[in-house]
Amino acid sequence: MKKGDIVWGVLLAGLLALFLIPFTRDPILSASETHPYIGGFIKFAILATMGDILGKRIASGVYQLSTQVLLRSIVWGIIGCMVTLVFPVFMGGAGAAQSGGLLPFAGVSFVQALCGSSIMNLTFAPAMNTFHRVMDMWIEAAAAKEPVTLKKILEKIDWVSFVTFNWLKVGIFFWIPVHTIVFLLPENIRVIVAAFCSIALGIILSFASKKSNTPAGMTEKEAV
Repeated sequence: MKKGDIVWGVLLAGLLALFLIPFTRDPILSASETHPYIGGFIKFAILATMGDILGKRIASGVYQLSTQVLLRSIVWGIIGCMVTLVFPVFMGGAGAAQSGGLLPFAGVSFVQALCGSSIMNLTFAPAMNTFHRVMDMWIEAAAAKEPVTLKKILEKIDWVSFVTFNWLKVGIFFWIPVHTIVFLLPENIRVIVAAFCSIALGIILSFASKKSNTPAGMTEKEAV
């Protein structure tokens, strides 16, 4: 095991401990409830970035650290703010639709969670994923000193692969089940659990990348 792996493992264990030990967990959750967007930004900026770094380590065999990591962490933080907003919107919206007879099994929490997760990942998630992919490519182009325009970035995206893999396969077979479980948890821990799940996704995608011999990092960049 490399020194970097030990450091990464210690950091992850420390972060887990912060949310498992009541002495540290309760103040963190309280602060997140008082400042939800700041909390969402920090959680995703740290945890999702760790998932990216580990995923690239598994796929390439080395830790890839550069100024791009900091910029990507900011993008992840913005996504964390989005998640903080849309979780109650889609979960609450599904419940309201059930009460209004627009969705079945009103009052059944599992169905509400499943419907909220499904609608969110089939409508909002593709737009968020596209934002993430565009920003990643923007960061890469800027680092390579290439001219950066939205038109050029959109032209570089393999939309067939992006839609079929990212929007459909990852969205339907990973995030819909995961977010269904997340929506069944207490509201004050949903965002942090989703952030930890992004680490698991990074690991899964890195092994898929190695197995299919796709370029290291391709899937991690495109999947949220």
